[in-house]
Amino acid sequence: MSLLNSPVERSKLGLHTIEQYEPLIGSAAAERIGLKADRVRAMRIAHVSSTFYGGGVTELLTPLTLMMNAAGIETDWHLIQGTPGFFGCTKKLHNTLQGENLTWSEAERTIYEEVVFENATRLHLDECDAIIVHDPQPLPLISHFPHREAPWLWQCHVDLSSPFAPVWSYLRTFIEKYDAAVFSLPEYAQDLGIDQHFVSPAIDPFSPKNGELSDKEIGKFLANYKIPTDLPLVVQISRFDRWKDPLGVIDAFRKARKQADCRLVLIGNNASDDPESQVIFESLQSSIDEGIIVLAVDDPVLVNALQRKATVVLQKSIREGFGLTVTEAMWKGAVVIGGDVGGIRHQIKNECNGFLVKTPGEAAERIVQVLKNPKLREQLGSRAKESVRENFLMSRLLEDWLDLMVEHGRLGK
Repeated sequence: MSLLNSPVERSKLGLHTIEQYEPLIGSAAAERIGLKADRVRAMRIAHVSSTFYGGGVTELLTPLTLMMNAAGIETDWHLIQGTPGFFGCTKKLHNTLQGENLTWSEAERTIYEEVVFENATRLHLDECDAIIVHDPQPLPLISHFPHREAPWLWQCHVDLSSPFAPVWSYLRTFIEKYDAAVFSLPEYAQDLGIDQHFVSPAIDPFSPKNGELSDKEIGKFLANYKIPTDLPLVVQISRFDRWKDPLGVIDAFRKARKQADCRLVLIGNNASDDPESQVIFESLQSSIDEGIIVLAVDDPVLVNALQRKATVVLQKSIREGFGLTVTEAMWKGAVVIGGDVGGIRHQIKNECNGFLVKTPGEAAERIVQVLKNPKLREQLGSRAKESVRENFLMSRLLEDWLDLMVEHGRLGK
């Protein structure tokens, strides 16, 4: 028996049990999810991704794998390793999936496939009842397990509304070897010869990034990073990626502060599988003035404190698979002004629980509106938190995956 199949050991993971969610989702929902977990408790599941650090996939898999294990479902999480050249290639794949027209050379194809093959020789997945592979980095793994019996599912977390056709055709040769593909939104559906499912991401409301903080704790963490609070804070938190439009954010802020005093804080991290992030971070340094703070840090409590203290939270993406930072901020009752793209449109209902914008000028207008109207901030923030409670908590994501395991897992075959 696995250690985590022991009720005593599972109880020690109390921070990741479905019972903890019951006050938020209700006893009927908690009981329903528990019964579904009972159906697949004998399964062993493996997730495969490219990094344990930085980005939305990590934010999802950390609590999801812990919750599955706490429910008695033996769940592994494997990391593929790669060279800087490999991650340069996979970042290009990421960008082409989001619509950028880039050449994909034979040399890049060789690097990509050889590194994935090397990882395949180190992975032992034969005893698993389901394997879930995340994003393009480990996608070709399936080619190196020809005698597989368990189902393989590929989950793509990026905006697939208009992938670059030549590269998509290449990746499709691997994708269609899987039993099913999982996308964040129905509009990312593709013409594939396999089943497609749609699972929206979610957040862990009890994590250090999302748990409650007192005003004293918020002040302490902001002071530790020398972030002044003498002016209202306008904040964007996301990895340093041009798809997040950091220059557009700065432009919007500079327009807005002509009409209302405020300070901009841009916080991001440099994920280990994203070689462009450090370059973008360094390029932003030339845009800094006395009203703009740009920090590359990985401190979830600082993120929590900023989202709670911010008068406005921005996520002015120009492409976005979903946008977990939007969900995180909304959970804290923040007013979020987001780009009118991808998954952000499924979280923010314009003028109901936040605002959707297309240009820096539109973002600036909304920033000023929110800064000058405390009552509006309170109304939008309250609705934002409730929409997350209803739709985007980790308990719902766990239930979605339990349903998929019943349908596609070895026990469901």
